[in-house]
Amino acid sequence: MIQNNYFSDNEDLTLQFEKIMSWNDIIDTYENGFEDAKSYQKDGNERLAMAPSNHQEAVDFYRTILESTGEIAGKEIAPKAQVMDHTGLKFNSGKVTFPDEMVACMKSVKEAGIMPYSITRHYGGLGLPVTAQVMMMETISRADAAFAIAMGCVNLGETIESFASDEMIEEWVPQMAAGDLWGAMALTEPNYGSDLQNVRTKAEKGADGTWRITGTKRFITHGCGFGDTPAVILTLARTGGPESGGRGLSFFLVKGQDVEIAGIEKKMGLHISPTCEVVYDNSPALLIGEEGKGLVKYAMGMMNGARLSIAAQSMGIASAAFYEAKKYASERVQFGKTIDKIPAVAKMLEGMEREIIAMRCLLLEAATSVDMYHWRKHRLAHEGMADRDVRRDELVKKWEKLADLFTPLSKYYTSELTNKLAFDAVQIHGGAGYTEEYDVARIYRDARITNIYEGTTQLQVVAAIGGVVSGMTPSGHLRAYIDETLKGFEPSTMLKRNFEIFEEIVRAYREISEGEQKDALAFEVVESAARYINGLLLERSIDRLVKQGENVDRRRQLVDGYNRDSFAMLTANLVRVGGESRVEVRAGAAV
Repeated sequence: MIQNNYFSDNEDLTLQFEKIMSWNDIIDTYENGFEDAKSYQKDGNERLAMAPSNHQEAVDFYRTILESTGEIAGKEIAPKAQVMDHTGLKFNSGKVTFPDEMVACMKSVKEAGIMPYSITRHYGGLGLPVTAQVMMMETISRADAAFAIAMGCVNLGETIESFASDEMIEEWVPQMAAGDLWGAMALTEPNYGSDLQNVRTKAEKGADGTWRITGTKRFITHGCGFGDTPAVILTLARTGGPESGGRGLSFFLVKGQDVEIAGIEKKMGLHISPTCEVVYDNSPALLIGEEGKGLVKYAMGMMNGARLSIAAQSMGIASAAFYEAKKYASERVQFGKTIDKIPAVAKMLEGMEREIIAMRCLLLEAATSVDMYHWRKHRLAHEGMADRDVRRDELVKKWEKLADLFTPLSKYYTSELTNKLAFDAVQIHGGAGYTEEYDVARIYRDARITNIYEGTTQLQVVAAIGGVVSGMTPSGHLRAYIDETLKGFEPSTMLKRNFEIFEEIVRAYREISEGEQKDALAFEVVESAARYINGLLLERSIDRLVKQGENVDRRRQLVDGYNRDSFAMLTANLVRVGGESRVEVRAGAAV
């Protein structure tokens, strides 16, 4: 693996951070008038000592965290990634043993203070907006995706912080922020993967008011905790009858010491990430929030956050694939020249680069949409506004609808393209890439899970299709977002044409009356939305860079190439959804 600072050496990531991101809008929403800094000045609460007091301090703080993360990722974790992967995990009598190198790296992360990135400052966390969090996850995942998962598990404390009582938050979250407790999310069961409404693990309330859980959960990441650090397992269990569906499920906190780890999975990739089978046998449990809202409110909220994390993880794996392929191609000599000078290889590398910048645009826009609604919603509720009125707030409505669309869109797109880029990285390495001598073999294996877990691509399409179709109505939220974005710059002719084709795809899809046919074609519509939105965001990024006096010649070349590819894909999708005659007559495209 390349050994460098994985934040500062990532040209597009740093360009996004320094020049493209609208930090002031995010900071205004997240920092809320810099209330944490004001509280520190007033009360001297040491947990708030690092809180920024203005926009520049906030950006500088986020940058410092990302640079520290990049240093550890590129110079401590990356050099050990292959050794950790080959050593793997050992399981014996309910105990999971981790590679010594992983324990040492985790100690470095803990000592650097960068572990609790999504927990707020009030409970010992860093207090970062989601946008900075996904940049951190990408940076760590580039070094080792499995390690990034382990680090991320601590941040499940944010779920407790969001939904539990004040007393429960104060008891558990600071321990997680300090790394004294690990986190695990237990939703899936042996016979019920994504079909969470049919969960069978049972929670019963005793005469003394305490809850106990019986059942089995499967594919539970870090259900075993980490080393000697036990887990708190956030568990979905049935409190209603078997017929109660999603409304009969509640959300619980269970101590890792009160369950049995029956085994860990032997997986294709992510060899240092324990995927556990967890057995509950009358295990004591603490109810989180209200009974009956475990799936519809708490688990879904946790899963949406997890999906964005996997999108960021995918981004990191894709970055690793690209940079490793680029380095190898610049050093490998064939036919008297380095292979990056061979047109076929150069074409692959350029295709990888333009996908990388498109993926990152979509990921960061999804994260921005979450920041723009989540923290405003949280603040209004904290100020005492009724839940109904919070939901009616215009800014909350606008950004929540966009977040509900961009989150599955980003998870689908980044994970699918990550698999393609990992494939291409192996291809560029040739026969060497098929061996375990180079890290691309691990990168390729690790990439394969990203479009499966936390909801497969097919489920992300189901989650996104409604937002695309309803969003493109005359008063729809997606159309309003596109119109608002286009007010800031003049789009290229190709982007305008792509929008016309995208509109026609959605129109043709609406006209399909047969349900199964509609379901079968949803992917083409969602893919078309992703390609158009990415092109829109890429051209917006060029406009922002031009206004700051940046040279954009290379970026413009990549963006033009991306939009040409999109034109071909959108045209093909219009044929699939609406037929050839629609392309010829309605789209205005040359065929």
